[in-house]
Amino acid sequence: MQQSAVPELAHTRTRPIHWVATATALAGVVALSSVIRPGSATAAQPAPGTGAKPLPAAVAPPDPAGVDFPLECGPVKAVVVKKATGDLDGDGRPETVAVVHCDAPMGTPPDGVYVLTRAADGKPRLVATLVAPRARLTVTGFGIRAATVSATLLGYSSDAVPSCCPDTRTPAGWRWNGKAFLRSTPAGAHRV
Repeated sequence: MQQSAVPELAHTRTRPIHWVATATALAGVVALSSVIRPGSATAAQPAPGTGAKPLPAAVAPPDPAGVDFPLECGPVKAVVVKKATGDLDGDGRPETVAVVHCDAPMGTPPDGVYVLTRAADGKPRLVATLVAPRARLTVTGFGIRAATVSATLLGYSSDAVPSCCPDTRTPAGWRWNGKAFLRSTPAGAHRV
């Protein structure tokens, strides 16, 4: 065995005094932290005439459960398959965007995309249809980012294409312009 060129360090073996010193230091930190505290938080309203608006109270996004969506599903129910929330109109209150289709036991039912807001009575209210089920589209890649609803729409180039196998793929986005949701299709939209 080769000898180390560094002399053995004195503190490599723990002794009871080391444990006592560590415990004393830890007790000192705990005691000091209970004495020194940050100042209490205060909430101040903006001064009158400064033009600053007080922030609205936090509001829960509308829940799409129980909303009567404009779908004709016959004997089956409409089901919310995806949802996302965000403040789409900049009013400080979140909206919910829901992807809904009929709960068909077979096949690929078309999706509808709907925007919900909270009515004055607190109940969810349908305010816009972004994709109608009659368009025969399936929605994937769905979400909200920077007040824009985005999705990839899978569809059909003609009625001859079987509903199992969409042959078009179109990215789309919707943004509120103050009066309505405007749809944009980014460059590079293509067929599958």
